[in-house]
Amino acid sequence: MSSFRKALKSRQRNHHERSQPESRKHLGFLEKKKDYKRRADDYHKKQNTLLALRKKALEKNPDEFYYHMINSQLKDGAHVSKKRKTGPESEMTEEQKKVMRTQDINYIEMKRVAEARKIERLKGSLHLLDAASKQKNKHTFFVDSKKEVESFDLADHLNTVPELVDRVYNRPTMDTLSNKRIQGAVAPGSQKRLAEQRKREYKLLSQRIDRVKKLSVISQKLQTRKDLQDKYKKIKVQKETPNAPAIYKFETKRKR
Repeated sequence: MSSFRKALKSRQRNHHERSQPESRKHLGFLEKKKDYKRRADDYHKKQNTLLALRKKALEKNPDEFYYHMINSQLKDGAHVSKKRKTGPESEMTEEQKKVMRTQDINYIEMKRVAEARKIERLKGSLHLLDAASKQKNKHTFFVDSKKEVESFDLADHLNTVPELVDRVYNRPTMDTLSNKRIQGAVAPGSQKRLAEQRKREYKLLSQRIDRVKKLSVISQKLQTRKDLQDKYKKIKVQKETPNAPAIYKFETKRKR
């Protein structure tokens, strides 16, 4: 029976709503059911909103009060909050604010110096000799003649194997390789674990470098705001950005 129903539906024609006849084109667009449904839903939504507002106005308490009534004002037909000072800064003198900003700058500088020291320790442990902030070292060997230059063997001169010549640290000699056990030597299976650990340490180093940069910017912005308390006539040369403080130009004043 179900197969008969499917076959019956496949042979049916789809229902299409008629379009506006040519003789009635001057009356405009012929509204379909979906257009009526959209218009009716919009109408009922507006009616329900008006009904809810009327109910809210009827049930309003005439003695109701909240602070935004006196802390806002009308501007161009819209309510705008009044600017007012809140918090402990509104009750402090200029001298107290200056002392607090000085303490903030000292604290930020202390954290920045601590991060910089941690970065130096990390660089030392990671043997970061090719960093962009350091100049690449050069090791020059001197010989007596051009013949010795042509036959000069760097691995033989450093008394190590050719595979370790390019290393600038932890380069054992032939005697160490043959007689002693190299300190820090690892099994082949743990090379992957050490590589992952080294990757984590480099990521931590990158995060600490970014933190030092952010702390430096914060310190410069605090110092700028502290300096603005002593200066009155100023011109802003450059606006403040997330990565740099604002730059001001002050009027030159002769000191007596």
